[in-house]
Amino acid sequence: MKNTGSKNILIKLKNTLIICLFLNIFMTFNNFSNANEDDKNIYKHLNMFGEVYERVRRDYVEEITDKELIEAAIQGMLQSLDPHSSFMNEESFEDMQVQTKGEFGGLGIEVSMEGGYVKVVSPIDDTPAFRAGVKSGDFIIEIDGESVYGMSLGDAVDKMRGKINTEITITISRGDLEPFDIKIIRDKIKIQSVKARREGNAAYLRITSFNEKTEAGLIKNMKELKEEIGDEITGVVLDLRNNPGGLLDQAIKVSDAFLNRGEIVSTRGRIKRGQQRFTATKGDIADGLPIVILINSGSASASEIVAGALQDHKRAIIMGVKSFGKGSVQTIIPVQRDSAMRLTTAKYYTPSGNSIQATGIIPDIEVKQANIEEFDQNIDRRESDLKGHLSNPNEENSNDNLDNNVSNSENDSIDYQLYRALDLLEGITLYNNKNA
Repeated sequence: MKNTGSKNILIKLKNTLIICLFLNIFMTFNNFSNANEDDKNIYKHLNMFGEVYERVRRDYVEEITDKELIEAAIQGMLQSLDPHSSFMNEESFEDMQVQTKGEFGGLGIEVSMEGGYVKVVSPIDDTPAFRAGVKSGDFIIEIDGESVYGMSLGDAVDKMRGKINTEITITISRGDLEPFDIKIIRDKIKIQSVKARREGNAAYLRITSFNEKTEAGLIKNMKELKEEIGDEITGVVLDLRNNPGGLLDQAIKVSDAFLNRGEIVSTRGRIKRGQQRFTATKGDIADGLPIVILINSGSASASEIVAGALQDHKRAIIMGVKSFGKGSVQTIIPVQRDSAMRLTTAKYYTPSGNSIQATGIIPDIEVKQANIEEFDQNIDRRESDLKGHLSNPNEENSNDNLDNNVSNSENDSIDYQLYRALDLLEGITLYNNKNA
C-alpha cells in the first residue's frame, strides 16, 4: 500500500510539474496574444495532458524519452494551427540557419534522387566536388562506405555536409565504368541564390530562393549583364519559377531594386509588431527597361511578394501560371538555446491591398509550359514549290533554309515560357523604337 501510495504521489508530482511547465508556456502566450483567462479550464486541459503524457511514457510498446514526447507534443500543437507553423529541434533549426545564411560546409553539388540513388544534377563551379572531378549525371551510390539506397535525399545530403576541412569518400557510378571512389575535403559552400546569363539582348536573372545574399547577388549580376550587353539591351526576364520563398526582408529589397517609390508590401497580424508597411526608395537597377516576371505553381511566399509588388505598380508583366498562394508571414522564435518555433504571426498584402493567401498571383499573360516541336518541312508549301513558278531575279542569292534558324535538337530543349518572355521583350522594344 505504501509503495502504491508513493507511486501515485510521484505521478501526481510529475503531472503537476508538467502542468506548471505548460502553464508557464501558456501564460507567456497569454500575455502575447490576450488569450481567454479561464484558469479552471486551463488546469483541466493541462491535467488531461499530464495524464496522457504519463500513460504514454509508462505503457507505450517501446521506450520513449521525455524529450521526444515533449517535442512531439509541441510539434503537434503548432502544426494544428496551420501548415507553416512548426517546432524546430536542434538539427532542423541549424539547417534553417544554413539555408538563410547562404553558406555551409559541404561538397558543392546540386543533387536529386533517381532510382533510389543520389544523382548529381550539377557540380557548382570552383567547389571541392568540381575540383575533384564530379560530373553532371554521376550517381552517388555510397557515402563513406554506406549505401545510399533506401536513404531519403535529405538524409544523404546531411551525410555529405559537415565541418570544413573534414574528409569524405563518395562512391561514384558513371556510365559503363566500374564504380570508383573519390575522396573530397569539405569546404565552405556558398549557396548561389541568383543565377544570370545573357539571352540574346535580354538580361536573364533567376532567383532560386531568398537568402541573406540574394539582393547583393541580384545587383552584381544585373550590373555585369548591362555592361556585357550595352545599349542593345531590350529588358529583363526575372525568373521566379519554383522559388519557394525565404527571407521577407530580401523580398522587400529585391522589389525595391526595381521600384522608385510606393508601397512594396504590408503585413497585418493580431499584435502590433505584425502590422508593418514597407515602401520603396529611389533607384531602379534596370533603368526603366521592360521587365517580364516568370511564375508558376512553385512560386511561393517571398516570390509572390516580389511579383505582386511589381505587378501592382505596373513595373513588370507577369507571365506563366498562377502562383502557389502562400500569403502568411512566419516568425522564428528561439526556444532555449538550440531550438526554435516557426509561428505564423501575420498575413501580407500587395500594394493594392489584396491578400494572395490561398489564391496566388494571377499572371497578366497565362502561358503554360510546353515543348516546342518543329513541323515537318514537307507539309509547308510556297510559291517557289509550284511547278513553273515565275522566277525572282534575286532567287540565286536566296537561301531555302532561312526560316530554319533553330535546329530540331535545340527546339526539343526550348523553355517555352522563357521563349515567350523573350519574344515579348523583343516585341516591346520593336514597338518603342518604331514610335520613338
